[in-house]
Amino acid sequence: MSHSASPPRPLRSAKAAPLSGRFRVPGDKSISHRAFMFGAMAEGETLIDGLLEGDDVLATGKAMQALGASIEKRGDRWHVHGLGVGGFLEPRHDLDFGNAGTGARLTMGLVGGYGFTTRFVGDASLSSRPMKRVLDPLRAIGVEVVEHHDNKLPIALRGPKAPLPISYRVPMASAQVKSCVLLAGLVIPGTTVVIEPIMTRDHTEKMLEGFGAEISVETDSEGVRTIRVEGLPKLTGQHVVVPGDPSSAAFPIVAGLIVPGADIVIENVLMNPTRTGLITTLQEMGGDIELIDQRQSGGEDVADLRVRHSRLRGVTVPAERAPSMIDEYPVLAVAAAYAEGETLMEGLEELRVKESDRLAAVARGLEVNGVACVEGPESLLVRGTGRVAGGGVVRTHLDHRIAMSFLVLGMASDQPVTVDDERMIATSFPDFVPGMTRLGAAFTPGTAA
Repeated sequence: MSHSASPPRPLRSAKAAPLSGRFRVPGDKSISHRAFMFGAMAEGETLIDGLLEGDDVLATGKAMQALGASIEKRGDRWHVHGLGVGGFLEPRHDLDFGNAGTGARLTMGLVGGYGFTTRFVGDASLSSRPMKRVLDPLRAIGVEVVEHHDNKLPIALRGPKAPLPISYRVPMASAQVKSCVLLAGLVIPGTTVVIEPIMTRDHTEKMLEGFGAEISVETDSEGVRTIRVEGLPKLTGQHVVVPGDPSSAAFPIVAGLIVPGADIVIENVLMNPTRTGLITTLQEMGGDIELIDQRQSGGEDVADLRVRHSRLRGVTVPAERAPSMIDEYPVLAVAAAYAEGETLMEGLEELRVKESDRLAAVARGLEVNGVACVEGPESLLVRGTGRVAGGGVVRTHLDHRIAMSFLVLGMASDQPVTVDDERMIATSFPDFVPGMTRLGAAFTPGTAA
């Protein structure tokens, strides 16, 4: 969804009441994207419960429809009738992904092995983000990039008549690049290999196996993973129950830790070990986060989280933890602002190429609200004092996570915090504003002066 056509909507966040109640966060975004994609590639019907119905995931659903899959919602459940591996049809129009970087990059892999042309477009934010890291392995397969703008959208791809399986070592920790190559390998005869030096979220591997793909993972003594997928498998429709998104849960978790008197429960949160770096870090900082009713759902670990106001202290977050919490660093920086002492976050180069330059956006947002920090090329040092002055207007750069993080910052600051636009929050977390308000947040329309 493009936000350029309507005027910005600033939102102001003032001191919250002691937070209380239960909050069920939306379905995991990564699993929701993949549920649409794998359902579209499978034979038969895939049923999806708990899908995140934000703009980004719905854009992926529309793209799968453009490639020939049948997708409809009946009641609260989504029904996908797939085409089988190799069954996609050439789309009659551009695939518009709006702001969905995951959807765009993974779909480039999905169609990479097909001998037709697919054109990808998106909104201003997505069109400014680099795609070279997925185009490089696709070029190695034989995909022709017939249109690009400095490796950015709009991009048109034409698959080779005889694609070749590749062995690709991922140059940076990126689940999107890994997944792009694995998905391309599904329509290529032979074995496609991805070598992953640092483990990233493994939903693609787990879900492909669940749908019936021939996939194997070996991890050596140094933690390097070698993933092999056999081409042209028979994928079969599944019933997918999408657990709650830990990246969305991050916002009420941090709010619960920083707002005096808070005691809340966040329900049905995905606890996949590749996604729990933030919870580990907040517990190291002294955060009172209790896992209750731990269980399994759809092959994934799930739990409810009880979160209570805590006195936090600064810590050093190791660089190797970055892949398991890459989307959560903006809201971790908010927790660090309320901690006592310095919090050092390293290995953050990936934040430079998200919906915005998130590293710079976080640093500027902290500074305008009186929080001392030092922005390095791949690091952020936050000097917390246990309280935040607030009073600033934060430039979100159309980035939903920047907007939500600084609305959380304002929930305990001395003066209210304003974000310059809240419209894009709907891309990942449609219930954020009403849900946080039910817990006790005080959000009101703001001015971006």
